[in-house]
Amino acid sequence: MKMPGARGEENGLSVSIVVYRPDPAILVGTLASLSDAWAALRVRRPQFPVTVYLVDNGGLADISASFNVLREVGIACTTIRGHGNVGYGRGHNLAIKQARSRFHLVLNPDIDVDRHALENAMDFFDCHPDVGLLAPRVGGGGKRLQYLCRRYPALLDLFIRGFIPIVIRTWFATRLDRYEMRDAINEHDVVLDPPIISGCFMLFRTQLLKELAGFDPRYFLYFEDYDLSLRAHTLARVAYVPNVSVIHHGGGAARKGFAHIRMFLVSACKFYNRFGWKWL
Repeated sequence: MKMPGARGEENGLSVSIVVYRPDPAILVGTLASLSDAWAALRVRRPQFPVTVYLVDNGGLADISASFNVLREVGIACTTIRGHGNVGYGRGHNLAIKQARSRFHLVLNPDIDVDRHALENAMDFFDCHPDVGLLAPRVGGGGKRLQYLCRRYPALLDLFIRGFIPIVIRTWFATRLDRYEMRDAINEHDVVLDPPIISGCFMLFRTQLLKELAGFDPRYFLYFEDYDLSLRAHTLARVAYVPNVSVIHHGGGAARKGFAHIRMFLVSACKFYNRFGWKWL
């Protein structure tokens, strides 16, 4: 595909955040970190606008004060609501359809964006016009590196990682390390074309995202990022860039109860039916 060059930078960045009964404090922290990251970016790119789309799938409390803080520093804010709980991917698609930006960030409401993350990401895109999708370094508690890039999973990998007790999981450490790309992902090296990246932070060239038609709406929750990652490789390169750093406060499906486990399994079936089953 033909990637846009430096011209059009005036279209800036759009950000979509889908929420369903979010923790207000964590969401406010996400918005505040995004504001700080844009403040650092605009020192070097003062004509680089940012628009935030907050997609309310239900249960959003009043955070107008936080939106006012964003507007005061020049970030445009739009709330999309009234559509009900349509799922993660379809929620983001509502914002993606409206986006007229050069770049679009799919962002979880439980992510703290490092102050220099956007600045470093734009520098990387400028130097790598063939890259259409960027994944950051993701830290967890204590900022410890989370290995959220993936190789194509066997069904056994997903079962071990999601549902086996930690004590027993250690027996499969070598297998899981390979699935989580621990041989390649680190704090320093750029990795080109990791097969799958996490949906908690996916920074696209918007043109690529629109050509892919966003997320596949058949996934209500889980595996929509796996699906979109694999499809992105058909049109552009994907890069893991560790100097683009975020902190993730999320958790796994197995810790969220039966309803989430069921959604995980349903989405897994849809994913494997589309891309091919791999059992062991």
